[in-house]
Amino acid sequence: MSDEVILGFDSSNYTTSLAVLDSEGRLLINLKRLLEVDKGERGLRQSDAVFAHIKNYPELLDEASGVLSGKKVIAVGVSNAPRKVIGSYMPCFLVGENLASSASLAASCPLYRFSHQCGHISAALFSSGDLEYFHKPFAAFHVSGGTTELLRVTPVSGGFDAEIVGGTKDISAGQLVDRIGVKMGLGFPSGAAIEELARKNNRAIPKRKVTRDGLFLNLSGVENISERLYRETNDKSLTAAFVLDYIGRALVELSEEYINCYGDTHFIYAGGVMSNFIIKEMLKSRFSSSFAEPRLSSDNAVGIAYLAYLSHLKQ
Repeated sequence: MSDEVILGFDSSNYTTSLAVLDSEGRLLINLKRLLEVDKGERGLRQSDAVFAHIKNYPELLDEASGVLSGKKVIAVGVSNAPRKVIGSYMPCFLVGENLASSASLAASCPLYRFSHQCGHISAALFSSGDLEYFHKPFAAFHVSGGTTELLRVTPVSGGFDAEIVGGTKDISAGQLVDRIGVKMGLGFPSGAAIEELARKNNRAIPKRKVTRDGLFLNLSGVENISERLYRETNDKSLTAAFVLDYIGRALVELSEEYINCYGDTHFIYAGGVMSNFIIKEMLKSRFSSSFAEPRLSSDNAVGIAYLAYLSHLKQ
């Protein structure tokens, strides 16, 4: 085993993440701590997220100490913003960036900064083994609690250039899942519990026409429909199945419309919502596509660490 390693840090709004790769780009450790959200709440204040990251990182570094012992850190990667656009900013990313900066100074090695979104795309490619798409254009969906975007992606030095061509105009798909989950008394985030309930459903799922304008969706209306369905039926499994079926059909329609607009392509489906097996099955049978395994669909630092590995190779 190589005695050289690459570190990756990602301090998103809901997860503290640390990853370590060896000098060949192989994953050695992937550590995460989900930030606690009080029951009934639908998110965290930035100040609470920052404080949680500050508490969590010493624990993660202690857990990683066995892997890091005796190793030389040759590169450090970190997510420093939600997206790679001017003005994209969240205070929670400062925690990871400050820690990564300290680590790179201590090790006298380069620090590479990427967006959280680029990290998700990278993690999907790394996990699926479709590494050729680090070097050629593709389309990507970033579907999470904070974002539902359809992107035309071009690999560049330092990650990806991603042009937003579609997505949602109001709430994200992850917000839809979490809001309905909280309404039904589930914990936050609600994705895993919603999927478990949906798998138990044995009733016909009501079908609603997907509300979209070209490549853009509106999901607030289906939130109201979902809430009404739950009030009228008191059936959590049916409501969960309805929500996931609608999201899946909406992503299918957007993928088809993208092909109509831009031609056939390979799709990367990234972000926490894409860990959902039900939605994944609706998409992978229809399109040339890559998905991250579930542990790398949700927030993680592995994609960031791999981008740092690729950047270091070019030095």
